[in-house]
Amino acid sequence: MAATAAKSVDFPAGVNGGSATTNPANGGEGHRDIEAGGGWASTSAPTTTTTTATQGPTTRGQRLASLDVFRGITVVLMILVDDVGGLVPAISHSPWDGVTLADFVFPFFLFIVGVSLAFAYKRVPNKTLATKKALIRASKLFLLGLLLQGGYFHTIHDLSYGVDLHKIRLMGILQRIAIAYFAVALCEIWLRGGASDNGAGGYVLIRRYRHQLFVGLVLTVTYTVLLYGMYVPDWEYVVTSPDTTLKNFMVKCGVRGDTGPGCNAVGMIDRCVLGIQHLYAHPVYLKTAQCSINSPRNGPLPSDAPTWCEAPFDPEGLLSSLMAIVTCLIGLQIGHVIVHFKHSKRIVRWSIPSLILLILGVSLDLFGMHMNKSLYSLSYTCVTTGSAGLFFAGIYLLVDVYFYKKPFFPMEWVGKHALMFFVLVACNIAPILIHGFYWREPQNNLLKFIGIGG
Repeated sequence: MAATAAKSVDFPAGVNGGSATTNPANGGEGHRDIEAGGGWASTSAPTTTTTTATQGPTTRGQRLASLDVFRGITVVLMILVDDVGGLVPAISHSPWDGVTLADFVFPFFLFIVGVSLAFAYKRVPNKTLATKKALIRASKLFLLGLLLQGGYFHTIHDLSYGVDLHKIRLMGILQRIAIAYFAVALCEIWLRGGASDNGAGGYVLIRRYRHQLFVGLVLTVTYTVLLYGMYVPDWEYVVTSPDTTLKNFMVKCGVRGDTGPGCNAVGMIDRCVLGIQHLYAHPVYLKTAQCSINSPRNGPLPSDAPTWCEAPFDPEGLLSSLMAIVTCLIGLQIGHVIVHFKHSKRIVRWSIPSLILLILGVSLDLFGMHMNKSLYSLSYTCVTTGSAGLFFAGIYLLVDVYFYKKPFFPMEWVGKHALMFFVLVACNIAPILIHGFYWREPQNNLLKFIGIGG
């Protein structure tokens, strides 16, 4: 059911590396309808026009294979940490401060979206029409996220489905990607200077896209000021226990600049704007030592657990989405480097800024601005985005410069079908569908036979 939806919807072009065919009739973006089994977005891909081994692929319509490989590796990494993370906490999401392998997955996806958008909107004859199409694509992706992660589908062991709209989760992974995609698409459509040659210098490139860089700076400053400057008052919430009794909790705050789980501005804004009933009900901080006797795994609450332990908190909330947009914007600038420079200069042009971001993020963490995925902190943004840039540089060097494509073909194929894998595997749609076929009793299903069913 969900797989069919994933194949028939026209998703944001930038998420799949869509590209370069320009047609004024469709807003200058090219036609990108999903084919059966399509990837995150489009059936077209980033292309280059250079002709030698030091300049790039020879075919105008050829995909930028390294971007597909990068996306495929990220998808496999996502599946790995989701399925193995429960057994190996060291690679699962960090309970709060700090980063693990799992915490790099989502920023990598956002980075890839940004890189792709540089190709998707390489030429935009009709800005208004391009904006309309970007809005439609982002809306479709957002609605798909509501369906998949809003609570409509239940666990793999529950054959029921449906969600109370009063409690539907409003934000999620696809919703945040949709927001970042649309925001960055607007920047690429409306906020860039005149055309420049591929051989333009770095200063010329910065000048051309200075308004986009300014937007990134404004978002970063806004996030930082709100996170550390907003006053967070005391607040309360209600939890329904398994025996249907209501438990009321009061969380004592009355602070500014707190970045702990209970009294941060990120959670306060989400509670005030979205409503606490629309937030994620199983936050990652349930694995902290304060909230689990089995930390870093989930477990029973300690006897002296803080009152905020059972409170909903959305890791894809509103304020933290500002920094997600910044991640996507940085990816967009890397895409600009690929568009305007040749092989001999591309890797250096984006590796140096990526290394600087990585060093800056580590330095901020050491000075107290800790890396935190749930808050999408500035140090976390710098470290994950810098790592994405360096990792992509390595893949690009192997795949598109030295042409070691065959060993990476499986990852490239997965990357071309990323949305399908996300829907079927990461969102548990495939196990839910399989679980629906059983022999006489729901417990007698294929999932139980292979050791997954309960």
